[in-house]
Amino acid sequence: MRDFGAKGDGVTDDTVAFQHALDSMGSAGGGTVVAPRGSYFFKGTLNVPAAVTLAGIWQSIPAHNGIRDAGLPKPGEDGTTFMVTAGRGDESSPPFVTLNTNSTLKGVVVWYPEQKPDETPVAYPYAVAMRGKNPAILDCELLNPYNAIDATLNERHLIRNIQGQPLRRGVIVDEIYDVGRLENVHFNPWWSMKPKVMQFEMEHGEAFIFMRSDWEYVFNTFCFGYNAGYHFVGKPNGGTNGNFLGIGADNCYTSVQVDECAFTALLITNGEFTAFKGPNPTMVRVSEKNRGTVRFVNCAFWGPCHQIAQVAGGTTGFSDCTFCQWDGNHKNTPAIQATGGSLIVRGCEFQLALPQVSLSEKVTRAVITGNIFTGKTQIDNQSKGSVMIADNAEGPGNR
Repeated sequence: MRDFGAKGDGVTDDTVAFQHALDSMGSAGGGTVVAPRGSYFFKGTLNVPAAVTLAGIWQSIPAHNGIRDAGLPKPGEDGTTFMVTAGRGDESSPPFVTLNTNSTLKGVVVWYPEQKPDETPVAYPYAVAMRGKNPAILDCELLNPYNAIDATLNERHLIRNIQGQPLRRGVIVDEIYDVGRLENVHFNPWWSMKPKVMQFEMEHGEAFIFMRSDWEYVFNTFCFGYNAGYHFVGKPNGGTNGNFLGIGADNCYTSVQVDECAFTALLITNGEFTAFKGPNPTMVRVSEKNRGTVRFVNCAFWGPCHQIAQVAGGTTGFSDCTFCQWDGNHKNTPAIQATGGSLIVRGCEFQLALPQVSLSEKVTRAVITGNIFTGKTQIDNQSKGSVMIADNAEGPGNR
């Protein structure tokens, strides 16, 4: 990069130098543009041509919570840091980095230095947009973007080993018709836990947003302190189906919000979810308009939330799950409240002697069998549909 005039001094605008290097590598048929140690300042945006990798020095995800915690490294003191100011105040403006077919962003820190850790966040466009076929972002710290990764309009995206604190949206996935992959993506408040920032995230933040995606594979992802941890939105042309393994959400108003998903199912396995803040903290909400299927298998739910789940549409299943805490409002609230759709609860453990399930008259089908209850069975069945309640074990539990 130095050969193309990049200074890396944290003051000089290095946009033109970087784009010149990227275009030169693209014209040569592809290769890697290496940004050595330095703080590179950008007033503009970057487009990474096909078959080109833009790489910093980091070989694994760095962490820079020195702004929050005194004495720890700050961005720019080590490694490769991109200081971004482009698009301030306009989240609809072009993303900072656009990745194209077979292009990659790797081993850098992306930092928005004009974002204040003790003030309500200012809007910016996405830090990274993924387009074409096989774009990838690897081993990066997206320290404090307003919007982090736009993974739409591409095929076979790979988002792996990403950490940081997106303030409004973490990853949005849409218009994916040939497999998408998210691996080891963790969003934590390492940049700021000041009241105005956390309040904004809790009221507006969405860590993972899934719209139309066929065969999405998500592994070892986590988020802390958002309005919605995992938000499945759906579109007129369909929703998301896929395999979600080892996902987690902590301290979110809603851990998993399903407005709509694909009929071929969301398969959520080995998840860990907590909710304990907000006006009505609930682990799982499934909307009335949902027509797809959501299955939770071997998942754990804890934290003094209001409810484990509110289910209104489609089919929702819980198998071999552990329900540790609910009824945080102390109103004798059932762990799972179904007001519509179909419900399956099998082989689960309810660790409190409180109401387990309620079924309204609009529930079309329900199977509640083979569960372990603490205390007596407390199931309120008002359904006029087909309901099976059987073989549940009552008695003292481990709490």
